[in-house]
Parts: sequence; C-alpha cells; structure tokens
Amino acid sequence: MKRLFDLAASLVALLLLSPVLLGTALAVMLESGLPVLFRQTRVGRDGHEFGMFKFRSMVKNAASIGPYFTAANDPRITRVGRFIRRTSLDELPQLINVLTGDMSLVGPRPDVPAQRSLYTEADWAQRCSVRPGITGLAQALYRSDSTQAQRLEADLRYTREASVWLDLKICWWTLRRLTGRGAN
Repeated sequence: MKRLFDLAASLVALLLLSPVLLGTALAVMLESGLPVLFRQTRVGRDGHEFGMFKFRSMVKNAASIGPYFTAANDPRITRVGRFIRRTSLDELPQLINVLTGDMSLVGPRPDVPAQRSLYTEADWAQRCSVRPGITGLAQALYRSDSTQAQRLEADLRYTREASVWLDLKICWWTLRRLTGRGAN
C-alpha cells in the first residue's frame, strides 16, 4: 500500500511540479552552470547505499573547498542555493529516488555512510528497517531546529509507529511547516 502511494504521489508531484523543477534547474544553471543536480551517496533500507539527488546549491567541487558539514553563511552556497535550501526546492529531485524505490515520500531522512558511527548497532538496524524519506517525523516536527538526539528519537519513533495514517499526517505537517503555518 505504501509503495503504491509513493509511486502515485511522486508521479503526480513530478507532473504538477514540472514547471517549478524546470525553473529551479534553469536558475541553478544560469547562476553556476552545469550540472544542475548533485548526487550524494546515502544509506537506505537494509543498509543499501544509493545515489540521492538534489538540486546543486553550492559551487562546483564544494567538497574539495570546505568542510563536510555546511555552516551558517557558508561561502560555498550560491545565491540561488540559499533560496532553494530555505524553500526546500533543492529536495524535489528526490521524487526520482522515490520512483526508483530507493526512497519513500515519508521515512527517516537518509544518512551519509559516515553518520553510521553516530548510532548504536540496534538504533542503526532499526533506522534502516524502513525506506528513507523525502520528509519524516523529525522534519515535520522540527525542520532544522533540533538536536541530533531529537532527530534520532523521532526517526526511531517513526520506525515503530509507521502507518499510512502517520505518513499522511507527516505530509500534512510538512506542508504546513513549509508554508509557515507550523506543524500542528
């Protein structure tokens, strides 16, 4: 049921958002050239690694220029990049990852392989027991205003309580948060 929902919703979203996707790609290309997409290795269900897509929000070769984690006012982030990060438009290409089955619309955000060291073995196994999502309980509740511990607890809570109803609530909360209306 969840996979059918993911397929249908991501296809509809790609169709409805195609002007936004094209406009974002054009803005990235005009400011900083090609490629417009960034592909990063992430960890999915059962520990399977996959390439997660995002619109490129940093200068080319940003990884060779600065630190692994971005900081406030990171000079590697472009002007368009700041906007698409603030509005979460940079995440829209992950709808392709949903279509391929590497991700779901809702689930814990996929970690990079190096982040495995932040978890106990049991927490990592539980976190990897579901497909990662474009949005999740942590993003719906906190957006970026949370600690690593709060995000982990929300992700683990999601894996324990996952249901279609919870997914629909998380989608609703995420949309409200993105439009500035809060999560409740």
